[in-house]
Amino acid sequence: MEDNYKNMRLKEWLIAQIESGKYAGVTWENQEKTMFRIPWKHAAKQDYNEHEDAALFKAWAMFKGKYQEGKDRADPSMWKTRLRCALNKSTDFQEVPERSQLDISEPYKVYRIQAEEDRGKDSSDSPVIFVGSLPGASGGPARKLGSHTNVDGEWREKTDSQAQQCSPACVKSWTVRTDCEGRDILKDCTRSTLGEAGLEAPVAIVQVTYPAALQITDFRLRVRLYYLGQLVQDFTTSTPEGCRILHGSVQAENEKIYGPCAVEQIHFPPPQVARLPPTIRRALTHLLPHLERGVLVWAAPDGVFIKRFCQGRVYWSGPLARNQNQPNKLEREKTCKLLDMAVFTQGFQQYLEKGGPTPRSEVDLCFGEEFPEPGKTLAEKLITAHVEPLFTKELITPGVLVLKTRPRDES
Repeated sequence: MEDNYKNMRLKEWLIAQIESGKYAGVTWENQEKTMFRIPWKHAAKQDYNEHEDAALFKAWAMFKGKYQEGKDRADPSMWKTRLRCALNKSTDFQEVPERSQLDISEPYKVYRIQAEEDRGKDSSDSPVIFVGSLPGASGGPARKLGSHTNVDGEWREKTDSQAQQCSPACVKSWTVRTDCEGRDILKDCTRSTLGEAGLEAPVAIVQVTYPAALQITDFRLRVRLYYLGQLVQDFTTSTPEGCRILHGSVQAENEKIYGPCAVEQIHFPPPQVARLPPTIRRALTHLLPHLERGVLVWAAPDGVFIKRFCQGRVYWSGPLARNQNQPNKLEREKTCKLLDMAVFTQGFQQYLEKGGPTPRSEVDLCFGEEFPEPGKTLAEKLITAHVEPLFTKELITPGVLVLKTRPRDES
């Protein structure tokens, strides 16, 4: 029985805690038991009671082996962060902001338990994506996109078996073959220049399952900051928690207000780093202080998200933007989805099958000025950011190979 408890996933564990009634305020939100609420009081509140308000977060930390009573230092804020990140990264849950109440004396968040059909099912006729090592690439084993597994929001590395390697002296060719089950396989192959037989050896490829939604586990973001079109910062995140783009730094009291999170900070550099006229520098100096606290940007299994905390207004353009030629404003302290994986998957599948343009995945942010704006380009704006999810760059390359199943032709 104890072993079964230890092997519980987040969904099973949470349902058990709700049903136990041990935690004040941790209750079902509806009779169908598809939504539940969790008390969400900030530790900075005067009436904060660690024993009650952090009980569920502490229990999760203990369950995951991240905290041992009497041995580790109590850290309610970190406990809360762990459960929040686990909920956000898990495909079993979806936050319901319209039901959450965060501005009352006893604040709480509401989450929905996702039904299986909402999470997508494997399809026997879905394409399978291969990522191949291109000639001239570095020698190690081909890397599988799904090289990390999501275990209740905590990302762990898997070890892939070493794939076949391509000889450096090879010429690329494209071939279509039929396997033993009658399926067409499109392969990027190489014809060896060694030996008289000229045998074909496929480039190193590893299979990545492709269900109704792409299984993306590379949540790195490349963020580039610009002052009047001049690149002043180029940063790639290294954690699944994403990044905060801001001016200045997050003070301790602000971390208590907004909750600490292991996000990487990308700071707007001083105006002097760019070659700009004095009038533009003065304008930047005036605008930057309004970007303290900045914006949070992160990628998750179901898309890319952003949340604005700064006082200065922020506008954006991207695949989900409502307006293409009119400003799209980010509301303060509200989570906005910038890229939807289901929509991207559909566009990517169409691109694979029919060709044409690749689906858009990159996002532009404009700070302090309306954007998009007819007659003005992004390079004419004072402060902008370009956000690129790196998994899309890996997918849409010449090294992406596709296998599509089909019924065997009957003769």
